[in-house]
Amino acid sequence: MSDDSNDLPEANKLTRTKQKWAREGRFLTGKTSRPNSERLPPGQHLVRDWPVLDLGQQPEIALDQWRLIIDGAVEHPTTLDWAQFQREPSSVKTSDIHCVTTWSRYDNRWTGVSTHDLLDLVMPTPEAQFVILHSYDRYTTNITLADFASEDAIVAHSWEGKPLTREHGGPVRLVVPHLYFWKSAKWLKRIEFVASDARGFWEVNGYHNRADPWKEQRYSND
Repeated sequence: MSDDSNDLPEANKLTRTKQKWAREGRFLTGKTSRPNSERLPPGQHLVRDWPVLDLGQQPEIALDQWRLIIDGAVEHPTTLDWAQFQREPSSVKTSDIHCVTTWSRYDNRWTGVSTHDLLDLVMPTPEAQFVILHSYDRYTTNITLADFASEDAIVAHSWEGKPLTREHGGPVRLVVPHLYFWKSAKWLKRIEFVASDARGFWEVNGYHNRADPWKEQRYSND
C-alpha cells in the first residue's frame, strides 16, 4: 500500500485544531450508548445543515477524468470510469451522519452503489481483512472489511436526490454510517483491500483506529 497521506499539504488551521483536540481528549463524555436504545451517540448534538470539513483542499474532478480503482487482495481488480460506475446496480440508503466534531444529522438519503455490489464485482481473497480508502486530495483512511461490508455502507454519488457537490466529496464518496464520518472518505479514488491494517491520515494524527460513535472512540488510546 502506498502512503499518500505523507504527501498532503501543510495542515490548515482546522487540522491543527483537531490534532490539539485529540491530544486533549476534547468532547469525551465517558458515556456509552447502544444504537438499539438511543439514536444519538454520546457527546453528539443534532444539526439541520451539513457542515463542511476538509483538509484545505476540495479537488475538482471532471466526470470524464474520474476513475475508481478497486484493487489489492481481490480476485478481479477493476477500474471503473463514470459510465461504468453508473451501470453498476443502483441502491438508495437512508442513514445518519455522526461527525467526530460532535454534530450529527439524521435521515440522509444516499444514492449510489452498495459496497455489497462492489464486493461481488471484485471478490476479495481470503487474505483481505482491511480496506484502505484513497481520495483525490491524497487523504487516506482505513476500515475493517466487515465495516466496509456493513448493510448500510454505500459508495454514493448523490445526496437527497441530487449529485454530491464538490464540497461534500463529489463526484463520489464512501458512506459508512455506523462509524464517525471521517471514515467515509470524500472524493473517492481508490478502494484497496489488504491483509494487514495501515492507519490513514487522521489515525496517525491522534484519532481512533476504529471510530465507533456508540463507544465514543474519538481518539487513539496509544
